[in-house]
Amino acid sequence: MDNAYEPVIIGFLCNWCSYRAADLAGTSRLHYAPNMRPIRVMCSARVEPQFVLKALREGADGVLIAGCHPGECHYVDGNIKALRRYELLKRMLRQLGIEEERVQLVWAAASEGNVLADAVNRMTEQLRRLGPLRWRETVLGGDGQMVERGREQVAKEV
Repeated sequence: MDNAYEPVIIGFLCNWCSYRAADLAGTSRLHYAPNMRPIRVMCSARVEPQFVLKALREGADGVLIAGCHPGECHYVDGNIKALRRYELLKRMLRQLGIEEERVQLVWAAASEGNVLADAVNRMTEQLRRLGPLRWRETVLGGDGQMVERGREQVAKEV
């Protein structure tokens, strides 16, 4: 039995493009890593930073946010809002001591199953190199107490 580490990726996929790209990848029989657990959201803008942090806190090694290409959002500018949140989230992750590669944003149209499959494969390989997240040790210092990083402190429950 192989005990190799396999990362768990939570994928927040836009209903109109990225979720359909995942479906196309499957029906086209594209081979990609089975590590992503897809969650359909109506728009990538609906992915709140607290959802990402909760996924990481509860055992995910990474989070993939996927949406329509900029300018092609069914909700006009939802993906631009998602991009702004993603940039803020990356700053927050750095403050928590979490590698930025653990949360990624990708644009994939409904006809781009290969783009989504490539993103999942690439992220899976990056997470394998990084290893498990271990939220408790990384963010909470192993004992559930606050960890001081420079001037900022990380609260017990993020």
